[in-house]
Amino acid sequence: MTRWALPEYIADVLPVEARRVEGLRRALLEAFRAHGYELVMPPLLEYLDSLMTGTGHDMELRTFKLVDQLSGRTMGLRADITPQAARIDAHLLNRPGVTRLAYCGPVLHALPQGLNASREPLQIGAELYGHAGIEADMEIQNLLLHVLEIAGLKKVRFDVGHVGVFRALADMAALDEARSEELFARLQAKDIPALRQSLGDVAAAVRDALLLLPRLYGGLEVLERAERELPKHDAISAALDELRTLTARMQGAQVSIDLAELRGYQYHSGVVFAAYCEGLPNAIARGGRYDEVGKSFGRARPATGFSLDLKELAAVVPGHGAAGAILAPLDDDAALRDEISALRAAGESVAMTLPGHDKASWRASCDRELRKRGSTWVVEKIS
Repeated sequence: MTRWALPEYIADVLPVEARRVEGLRRALLEAFRAHGYELVMPPLLEYLDSLMTGTGHDMELRTFKLVDQLSGRTMGLRADITPQAARIDAHLLNRPGVTRLAYCGPVLHALPQGLNASREPLQIGAELYGHAGIEADMEIQNLLLHVLEIAGLKKVRFDVGHVGVFRALADMAALDEARSEELFARLQAKDIPALRQSLGDVAAAVRDALLLLPRLYGGLEVLERAERELPKHDAISAALDELRTLTARMQGAQVSIDLAELRGYQYHSGVVFAAYCEGLPNAIARGGRYDEVGKSFGRARPATGFSLDLKELAAVVPGHGAAGAILAPLDDDAALRDEISALRAAGESVAMTLPGHDKASWRASCDRELRKRGSTWVVEKIS
């Protein structure tokens, strides 16, 4: 094996892509700050029991594990920053009322999450704690739309669901945790034959309702069909009412209803959503309400948020980011030195030529150069 080979689904980020990723990171974090979200930086690894608190079986399968040489306890490399943000809100900040947090950092996945997905995403996200009303869900979804527009995505589709519908039906069917997990997997795959087979012992009305969920996908008319055809249940009615209110107030995106959209249902507790864009087979961002995670940390807190992979986003919007560097000749001219200092102070990258290297060797990193026109140094595009 060659020594420079990397593990599967792990890749270096080279200069041009890194510039795009860093440009997006700065722009999105600034948007979060402008909306009142405070930046936090959780550690890359923690004791496993802390990382797994309130996250369900799926997160355990995705987490790399190792033994701490100091304590002998099992540690995990985080697969998701969201539970860490919930821990910070519950235990370290411990504020009353509303708290808004943002974060950005690498996470590691034991297995890739989708087609061509990296096992080392650069996760960025925003979380809102302390408000149980639908206003918080609307704020989070509108913030996601805003940052995707900043990134340059114009045509965004939202698939919106509500785990309360599935949970109410699972309770009516008296399903234990293992059966619920099995049904969850088959619903996500929209595997109707396998779903029907696994529901053979469930009462007919509830079985028909669970079999209907994968077909409850489409426009806002899906909510009316769900109201007519699903069993009458307070939790189901409340979930459908929330979806009506939320989708009626969403602006700037095409909205679809998907009542089988349950990804992460083990810790989500209400509205869930996924954002899709042209050029990607997988969702560009996911989010939803997860009130029960704070309870798992010992402090029940309403919570909602979203996250996305910055590297994946940068691949879809390659034009985003700062321009390349400016090439400057190696010259003792005082006016040149002053111009280089001014350009660097203005945020430009200026690289000096070195002896023995022609201009062509710099074109990978430089797209402009300083040239002397008369007595003035000017920046011109490298042809």
